Amino acid sequence: MARPRIAVGTYGSPNYVTLPSGRIQVEVRLRAVDGRIRKVKSTGRSKAEALRRLKVKLSELTIAPAKTSTALTADSLFPDLVDAWLQSLDDVGRLAASTRYTYEKDIRNLVLPAFQHFALREITVRKVDELLKNLRKLSYNRARKAKTVLRLAFGLAVRWEVLDRNPVHGVEQLHRPPRQAKALAVDTIEDLRAALTQFQVGREGKPGPKPDPQIPVIIEVMLGTSARIGEVLALRRMDVELESGLPTVRIAGTVIQVGRGPVHRQGHPKTAKSNRTVTIPRFAADALATHLSRLGPIEPDALIFSTRRGTPMSTNNFRRALATQLKGSEVGHVTPHAFRRTVATTIDRARGIQLAAELLGHTNTEITRIHYIEPNVIVNPTTADILEAALGNSSHPVIEEIELG
Repeated sequence: MARPRIAVGTYGSPNYVTLPSGRIQVEVRLRAVDGRIRKVKSTGRSKAEALRRLKVKLSELTIAPAKTSTALTADSLFPDLVDAWLQSLDDVGRLAASTRYTYEKDIRNLVLPAFQHFALREITVRKVDELLKNLRKLSYNRARKAKTVLRLAFGLAVRWEVLDRNPVHGVEQLHRPPRQAKALAVDTIEDLRAALTQFQVGREGKPGPKPDPQIPVIIEVMLGTSARIGEVLALRRMDVELESGLPTVRIAGTVIQVGRGPVHRQGHPKTAKSNRTVTIPRFAADALATHLSRLGPIEPDALIFSTRRGTPMSTNNFRRALATQLKGSEVGHVTPHAFRRTVATTIDRARGIQLAAELLGHTNTEITRIHYIEPNVIVNPTTADILEAALGNSSHPVIEEIELG
C-alpha cells in the first residue's frame, strides 16, 4: 500500500511511542520545500512535553516550511486576504495613489460586506456570481468594479498557492448596457460660449463673489487639446508655448485628490501614452494668451489655473463652477467629458480614428471608437456612384414600360 503523501511545507500526523525508559517519543514526517520527506523525532516525560520539544526542533530546522508574512491559508477569512492584497499593492508600489485608494474603497464597500464571514475556500464561483448579479441589478459599474478587485485579490491567493483556482474566472460575463458616445454639435458649442459670456457679464456689478473667468478658458483648452479636465487643470506655465509659429501645450500631469486628502498635481497623466505635446488651434491659443496676460508674470512651474487661494483646482470644483455658470441655459446639461468626445469625433470625421486616438493619448483605437466617437449613421455617398456605374441603366426600359402600361 502506498504511503500517503504530505503537501510541501506541512507535517504528517504525529506518532507516539513509549520507550523502555518510560519516556515518550513523538515522530512526524515533514515534507520540505525540496519535496523530500524527513522524519523528525523528540522525546519527553509526557506526550505534551515531547510534542512541545518537537515543535521547538521544527522551528529551528532549516527544512521547516517557509511562512509568508500573512500566513494565509484556505481557512483564512476573506478580510485576511483583503489586508494581504492591499499590503502587496503597497509593497510593489506601482499603482497611482488614486487607483490604490479606489481599489480599497471598492473591495471594502462592494465586496467585504458579502464575504467578510466566509473562509477563502468557501467563496465559490457560485457565490461570486451571485454577488456580481446582485450588484449588476443596482448598476453595471458596481458589478464591474467588484469583479476587478475580486479577480486581483484572489489572483494573489492563487499565486501564493493558498487556493488552486480563482473563483472569479468561472463567473458569467458582465454585459455592458448599450450606449453611444455623443459629441456636441457646432451650434451647441456656440450656445455654450454665449451662455458663459452672458453669465460673466450678467454678474458684473452685483454683490457676492465674481464669476470665475477661468472656466471659459479651460473649456477652450479642452476643445483645443482633447485633454482630460484633470490634465488641463495641471498645466504649468512651462507647459504652454504661444510665442512660436505653432503654439503648443504639453500634457505632462494631472490634478488628483485621494479620498479627502488635499488636491495636488500628479507629475504624470493617467497613462504613459497620455504624456504628449499638442499643437493647439488659434481659438485655444488666443484664450490662453488672454488668460496669461491677466495672470501676469508667474514662475515656470506655477499652475496657470488655480483657486482664489492659489491652490490646485479640483475636478469637482470645476464641474460645480461650470454647472453654476450654465444653469438655466439650453446647454445646462453639458459636462466636461463631452468636450473630449467632441474633439475625438471631429478628428475622426476629418482624418480618421488613428489620428483621433493619437490626439486623445489612447494606446489603441478601440478605446477611442467605443467611448469617444459618435457613430456616423450617414453612409458615404460614394456608394451611390459605385452602384450607378456597376448596375445602372440609363434607358430604364423596365421602368418606362411599367409607367406606359
